Amino acid sequence: MRRLTEHSGHVGGPPGAMRFVGRVREKDVLVDAALRPSSGVFVEGEAGVGKSRLVREAAEELERRGRRVVTGFCHPLREPLPYGPVVDALRSVQHWLPGGSLPEETAVLARLLQDRPDTGAALPARGSPQERTALLRDMRRLLEAAGPVVLIVEDAHWIDDATRDLLVLLARDPVDRLCLLVTYRPEEPPSGAAGGIAYRPPPGSGRVLLRLEPLDESAVRELAASALGEAATPQLVAALFRRSGGLPLVAEEDLLTLRDHQAVDGHGHVARLRGAEVPRGLQEAVTERLAALTEPASAAVAAAAVLAVPVAEDLLCQVAGLDAEQGFTGLVESLRASVLSEVENGRYAFRHVLARQVAYERLPGPVRRRLHANAVRVLDRLPQPPLVQIAHHVSALGDAEEWLRRVTHAVERAQALGDVGTAAALMRQMLERPDTDAETRSWAALRLAPLAGQGADFDSDARALRDLLADRRLPVRTRGEIRAGLGLLLLNQSSDRAGFDELARAVEELGGTTLEAVPAMLGLAMDEAAGPEPAERWMARAEDAVRDMAETPLGADVRASRLSLRAGAGDPSVWAELSGLPREGAGLGVLRQSARALYNAGSNAIDLGEDALAARLVEEGMELARETGFPAVEFYGVISRLRLDLAAGRWSGLGERFEAFALAHPDAPAARGEAAAVLGTLDLAHGRYGRASGRFEQAALVARQVTMSLASRAAAGTITASLARGRSDEAWEATTAALASLRRAETWPRATGLVPAAVTAALAAGKLRAAEELAGEAAAGIDGRRSPAAVAELCAARGLLAEEREPDRAAALFEEAHRRWRDIGRPYPAGQAAELWARVLARRGEKRTATAALDAAAGLYRDLDAVGDLARLRRVGRETGLTRKSAPGRRGYGDRLSPREAEVAALLAGGAANQEIADALVLSPRTVEHHVANVLRKLNTTRAEVGSAGIGDMNP
Repeated sequence: MRRLTEHSGHVGGPPGAMRFVGRVREKDVLVDAALRPSSGVFVEGEAGVGKSRLVREAAEELERRGRRVVTGFCHPLREPLPYGPVVDALRSVQHWLPGGSLPEETAVLARLLQDRPDTGAALPARGSPQERTALLRDMRRLLEAAGPVVLIVEDAHWIDDATRDLLVLLARDPVDRLCLLVTYRPEEPPSGAAGGIAYRPPPGSGRVLLRLEPLDESAVRELAASALGEAATPQLVAALFRRSGGLPLVAEEDLLTLRDHQAVDGHGHVARLRGAEVPRGLQEAVTERLAALTEPASAAVAAAAVLAVPVAEDLLCQVAGLDAEQGFTGLVESLRASVLSEVENGRYAFRHVLARQVAYERLPGPVRRRLHANAVRVLDRLPQPPLVQIAHHVSALGDAEEWLRRVTHAVERAQALGDVGTAAALMRQMLERPDTDAETRSWAALRLAPLAGQGADFDSDARALRDLLADRRLPVRTRGEIRAGLGLLLLNQSSDRAGFDELARAVEELGGTTLEAVPAMLGLAMDEAAGPEPAERWMARAEDAVRDMAETPLGADVRASRLSLRAGAGDPSVWAELSGLPREGAGLGVLRQSARALYNAGSNAIDLGEDALAARLVEEGMELARETGFPAVEFYGVISRLRLDLAAGRWSGLGERFEAFALAHPDAPAARGEAAAVLGTLDLAHGRYGRASGRFEQAALVARQVTMSLASRAAAGTITASLARGRSDEAWEATTAALASLRRAETWPRATGLVPAAVTAALAAGKLRAAEELAGEAAAGIDGRRSPAAVAELCAARGLLAEEREPDRAAALFEEAHRRWRDIGRPYPAGQAAELWARVLARRGEKRTATAALDAAAGLYRDLDAVGDLARLRRVGRETGLTRKSAPGRRGYGDRLSPREAEVAALLAGGAANQEIADALVLSPRTVEHHVANVLRKLNTTRAEVGSAGIGDMNP
């Protein structure tokens, strides 16, 4: 996808080319930004303002400084090639690599870099985020191997959707020593963002937006002097500036014309320019130069204006109706006159798109039509006809029926090549034309909707689907299918409950009980927050619609959804039924649904506390997903693996791994939400309560009452963090909101930490009756269900209620909770239960047993490096008399840390702030400041560097 670049000051060809003027500051800014470790630079400006000249000058400077520069061009008439501009640019990168070959394990990119991609190859499609990630991974490997690279994408106002998505991902997860440089016209970007790219730079990277304005009069004076020398009088410069409005392109065209005329003096130039307004300046300059061409040159220029893209000499001659000799003569003359230029090796076009537009509009109607007809005939005879260009020429001839036929073929070829960006652009053209019939309109809309709903930029995708829905010329059922896609997009990409409203409308538009409505029904059945009764009604409707279709992909989809709901409800009979799902021998669609059902059941099993079963089901689902090409299950399977690591206490590097996974998938809300919940849990364990609150708030925003499991975990974490900071009123407020959602959803078997946290908050707020009622509701909610985690949590909650009035019963309940968590294989809640058990035993005077329980809790916390919990446990030991208090009077520790200072040092090492240390140790902030100063002095370090060295024994 190549096109002629814009010029500002450089006319390309004739001696004495004009000087680069008026952009020195902008060039310095661009070069400085491009030399940063990773950066994104966006250059915007109207047509003719000099974007490409600026970029070219900066590129030359960057190459002198050791940067390698590659360029890809966007074009309104591009033939199918997946991710064309980027692939176009990256072809030259191969030559810089050792041996001139691609790095290993870049198979996806290697297929795209072939001159003629195999149409049978599985090229990456915009509809698959995981495959886009694979392509991005290959690009990163290539660019990292090539060293410092500047990737330029010109004219991004013509960018296709697939390429835009790829650049969004590359910009959000930049390659070290890569500068992404994009030029575009602000009046034409497809989504209103920079070049159509919703670029949100990551921390530490640079982002520069350069808005080019027209040149001032002094710059025009310098430009005129470079072209005309002494003939550039003040009167001429003033006239030139008025005509051009400071646009370099217009001024250059005038100067070229004046230089060609070789006027005797500047007064002649002024007279030639006098009287024309700026919009007419370019037209007059181009027209005057065209009028001076001979007939062969005029014919070649007319053909180039009609073809609109860079073409080879023989093709240009055939369309122009010139023989080889005439074509050669005419092409050379047009090049010498600076009307056309060589933009690629052996390909020719106008120097600028505006000049081409002037030449095209100057052609009489019959001439234009004949040339378009010639183009269709000539292009049709090529070994690989450029279908997009042919469709354009057919459209110019006014043949609507033939245009639809041609563009349909172009869409099919683009999809076969994996170039969904071109396919989407062509389908939009079909929908925009008023003469497209209803059947074709539906065909295009239904194929465009999935592409529009699965890109890398959620806002643009949602807007595209809403634009389709606004087209009242589409049949109601077609709008229903599109609306279903929008509803699922809102739910999957932003956890927006408005998606459920769209799905409900889609069901009605699709006829209520039709097969096309089943996916929307299944989406509505997954609305846990609405409660089990609405979910059951939607599930039953979907099952009625696919009755006797169990072995079809749609029937398997319904079965997988039913099994998922039963697993989430803790149905003890569902696990045996999962073994009967087809694993082989069935169709691909059926096997993919088996993979989905296995993964969903495994994910729910984590919430239920069936960790061993969960690990087996998740791995089985991921393996089947790999075999059947279902990357979504693989993606979510990674999240479940990380959650299982948290549950099992495999905490070493867990936060970093989860953060890296979330950064690698910036458009996946599940990754962001789950990462926030896990990081919040780790923050709690390290005594970073303020940071933990922020993490859980992020997780709650992602959940938004769509994902009840995540919502419950986020609420439990928020309540715990508030209680740790002594904010009982805040904790009770969070509890009230969370319980309202839980009671409506009735997801008691998967409440995941919420019940004991809520009971604790109720007791802290003095609401004993509310705490007792909650425990009763939880018991009823899990009755007859299989949920080991919920049973362990109910034991802890009941123990909290019995602690004051029935200490013997409370001790037994805490001991049982501890045992159940150990049996499940979760050390952190096991340690918390042991801590509660030790506390109540100590109050009963059972010092030996209490000390053993305290030691068990300390051992579990120590293995997890849960320094915040260890600090609290030490306080419990002192308060209950299980550990010896310091003797009265000041004890001298010299340069060694005191026990209290060791606690402070451990919390500092975990990243806790002073107030968080004060909350954890129940000290005043002023006392904490004193201890922190002593710790830093004794360890001879700074707060940022403090670690475990010299902290001492943390046994309580």
